[in-house]
Amino acid sequence: MQKNIILLALSALFIQPTWAENAPLEKLTVYTYNSFTSDWGPGPKIEKAFEESCNCDLDFVSLDDGISVLNRLRLEGNNSRADIILGLDDSLMADAEKTGLLAKHNMDLTNIKTANKWTDLTFVPYDQGYFAFVYNKDKLKNPPKSLKELVERKDDLKIIYQDPRTSTPGLGLLLWMKSVYGDSVSRAWKQLDKKTVTVTKGWTESYSMFLKGEADMVLSYTTSPAYHIIVEGKNQYVAADFSEGHYMQTEVAAIVKSSQHKKLAEKFMHFMLSDEFQGEIATGNWMYPVTDVALPEQFRQLTVPSKALSIKSEDVSTHRRAWTREWLNALTD
Repeated sequence: MQKNIILLALSALFIQPTWAENAPLEKLTVYTYNSFTSDWGPGPKIEKAFEESCNCDLDFVSLDDGISVLNRLRLEGNNSRADIILGLDDSLMADAEKTGLLAKHNMDLTNIKTANKWTDLTFVPYDQGYFAFVYNKDKLKNPPKSLKELVERKDDLKIIYQDPRTSTPGLGLLLWMKSVYGDSVSRAWKQLDKKTVTVTKGWTESYSMFLKGEADMVLSYTTSPAYHIIVEGKNQYVAADFSEGHYMQTEVAAIVKSSQHKKLAEKFMHFMLSDEFQGEIATGNWMYPVTDVALPEQFRQLTVPSKALSIKSEDVSTHRRAWTREWLNALTD
């Protein structure tokens, strides 16, 4: 009998590690936009690096855009399977906060390098950049030097931009136009409409059309030409430098309050500010990092706006519907 007990005890010792090895890994689900998780985006390398440090399964759920991420969270409410949302920008923060679905991050962000000192208690920034109209300098010899010149004088130009209802860059242009034109923006939208080839749902569609030669300029970022320089060895794509300044975007992430994996979510939020994550931003998301991580030498060739434009997120939340109606009415009148 005693011999049997000893054998059972020894068997348990050998069996236990097998159970541990076969136990499912804790999964962290992150809702984000599709360009972040694409083969050429930063997502795959970030997923690999985080999983090596967390002994977990990082699951990116790809949606069209940061606006889609917010809308999906609203629809799912407290039943969302997202632990983290990643890809909203600073203009959407107040709207997202109003849902009551997000948790405080409890992080020390004093080392963050953003245009203004970052003090928000819910959202953590992970990259930043300036919206810009990108063109091919071999084809467009005399680009506009201001947003007003683009809107009011360059009648021979053809442009493409994104829908502000479905795209954060599109929303960025809406706010850029409002910053420059104020109450006169309706007339400016009508003038811009005469130059517009199409308004696409998202950035990927419009940039692809531009590269196929379907427009002279496309709404993108001052950092977009870095992709062509570093990956393709091409220098003809540049961002127009506008004298009024350029609207700035800071992209953010937040923990979902109903997450069942809060500690793992907090670990990922800290990981976002590590060199491993931030080092993938410049040549993966083609934006500026928010820490002191080194930039590729080619970034010195990029346009750097002399002035950054912005509107408080609370004001965007208050007026976004009315400003969007201004845009729609101008296009349909």
